Amino acid sequence: MEKFDRKVPYNNLPLLPPLADIETKKILRKTISAGRALAQLNGTLLNLPNPTLFLDTIYLQEAKASSEVENIITTNDELYKSFIAERKIENAATKEVLSYKQALWLGLEELKERPFITTNLCIKIVQCIKQNNASIRKTLGTTLSNPNGEIIYTPPSGEDTIREKLANLEKFIHKNDTVDPLIKMAIIHYQFEAIHPFADGNGRTGRILLLLYLKLSGLLSTPALYLSEYIIKNKKEYYHLLRNVTEKNEWENYILYMLDMIEITASKGLQRLNKITQAMEETAIEIKNKLPKIYSKDLIEILFRLPYTKRQHLIDEKIGNLKTVGNYLIALEDNGFLKSEKVGKEKLYLNYRLLKILEDNV
Repeated sequence: MEKFDRKVPYNNLPLLPPLADIETKKILRKTISAGRALAQLNGTLLNLPNPTLFLDTIYLQEAKASSEVENIITTNDELYKSFIAERKIENAATKEVLSYKQALWLGLEELKERPFITTNLCIKIVQCIKQNNASIRKTLGTTLSNPNGEIIYTPPSGEDTIREKLANLEKFIHKNDTVDPLIKMAIIHYQFEAIHPFADGNGRTGRILLLLYLKLSGLLSTPALYLSEYIIKNKKEYYHLLRNVTEKNEWENYILYMLDMIEITASKGLQRLNKITQAMEETAIEIKNKLPKIYSKDLIEILFRLPYTKRQHLIDEKIGNLKTVGNYLIALEDNGFLKSEKVGKEKLYLNYRLLKILEDNV
């Protein structure tokens, strides 16, 4: 293997599959525990009375965390309010996070239509994240630097080279081979980040691809994972291990890190899901006892779909007319289930129990 030079475009980035042992004993052992954790989460999601109920919340949380990896910071409160309030979003970071969530939905919808991860799909995703017409990098001289300004990596340069690497990646994703899909997921992620095909948005696009691949490979029917939360907490190690693959062809520790991410994130996701489900059941019993005329299964689901709700949400679900749902929400606030807040001309109602679960570290 020729010596790697951080300052020279890495046009010799090896094609896939890697020329390394990617199925060591340690890796294979880890795939078993990671796969088990993922299967438990998947089973719980499939057994929910309404498996799509928490998707908006989960995807917004992942969008927030993934954007945070890139130092795009917003608060849960600001994010959820902006998502449902009919007002112009002034906060640039919140806008970017909401665009990420939209890009994740776009990717999932595209997979329904055509179950393939392609270069064109990656372009659609990055355009949605950046809200522009971004495409494959054409300009030369792209480098990645650390906070001290020192160049740590120069990705492949030239549109033809980048497209050739992406075509190889696409072929690897869809090749019918015997590699465990979780190991394959880690390899796909490294290769995409190393190709670095766009001027901006590569990290976020790469993390969306992780979720899409879990869906595509059948490991997770609903890709409801906050993967980026793990990367934020272990950010230094993440970048260090990516660099070690590039510079030393050290795959084992990087793949173990990614498998660890899946296992820990799936376990935490399951705990969080159980807490939300429990809070939902307890709230349902309390509302049924205190406000029996208001209670309905549909109402409870609306209150737990997102931390904030508003009258229109109840009207859309045929809970009642404007006056009726307004009275319901006032009664729910008076009895301590919700807290209201004026946002622009609208009144939003916060399910503070749900927000607390989302903000707690499991």
